[in-house]
Amino acid sequence: MKELKEIRFNSNILQLRDNIVRSSILPEKASELNRKIQFQGDTEVDGAVYAHDIEVQQGDLTVHGAVFTQNELYIQSGAKGNVTFDKAVASAGSIVSRAAECKPSFLSDINAKSVTLYNAYVAGSIYADEITLENCVVIGGVFASQQIILNNCVVGTFNAPEVTVEGNIYLLLPSAFSLEPLNAAPNCEMWNLSLADLGDLYRGAPQSPESGKIPIAPQADELKARLADEKVQKTLRSYSVVGKVLAADLLDTDKFQNHFLLTAAALGPQLLRSYDLGTKVDGTTAKLTPDDIRAFFFDILHGRIQVQTLSAHFNLSSLQA
Repeated sequence: MKELKEIRFNSNILQLRDNIVRSSILPEKASELNRKIQFQGDTEVDGAVYAHDIEVQQGDLTVHGAVFTQNELYIQSGAKGNVTFDKAVASAGSIVSRAAECKPSFLSDINAKSVTLYNAYVAGSIYADEITLENCVVIGGVFASQQIILNNCVVGTFNAPEVTVEGNIYLLLPSAFSLEPLNAAPNCEMWNLSLADLGDLYRGAPQSPESGKIPIAPQADELKARLADEKVQKTLRSYSVVGKVLAADLLDTDKFQNHFLLTAAALGPQLLRSYDLGTKVDGTTAKLTPDDIRAFFFDILHGRIQVQTLSAHFNLSSLQA
């Protein structure tokens, strides 16, 4: 790849292919605020990127700095390869990726007016007015001021006025929230992974018999809380397994290493060193890299790693004093 230490614009469109950019791509004068950047494949940018529009036509693409667009960040539907953003990605407009053969990875937070992602991994959280996720993994939360649509996803939690869920939905944290009743499709199955033995699953070891996923029935498990001040009254609905988690917390669940795994996933690019979960059953090291963590949670989502269901019974003799 050709190394570029300085970016020069001959038109209002910058096209990059087979390049390593050793600087940021930022406007230096008002006339450069409306320029568009097209990534046409095999590009690496060391610094931050600003543009009116960013279009990813092909992978592989890696941007090590923060990214902001005034209008849209768009990954073309026919794009292939790995697209990785190491730091926060934001847009005053939209962030869109529907490419079936592309693997977008956002290793920090996403903030935009609307977000639509397919087959994406997000190590941080997503903040937007409207969010649509299909076949995605979000380690943090999914927070929308208007609407969230989830279809076959693993997410930390969610919170929005309106939430629609389809397919298999896995929650990493004990509770999720909505203002309106959860709109669950007939094919939807919701599971909470708060007490799954993610550490042993990551290593390929047998799961602890005291661990497992917890089913969530949107109607039966819905809890209502009325929030009010002098001017506004709202009904907040939560879908929680806190009661079951509190009961199981009397057992020794520290060995599950879930908190350590999720923290390493969320902070991966910011950590000064890499961490691991010890040794796998095959004798290799269970390194906590973004690629490995991404693959692990997508294996859970697609059923290649089976998480056992938590038993409804607890042995009182196993409770700690």
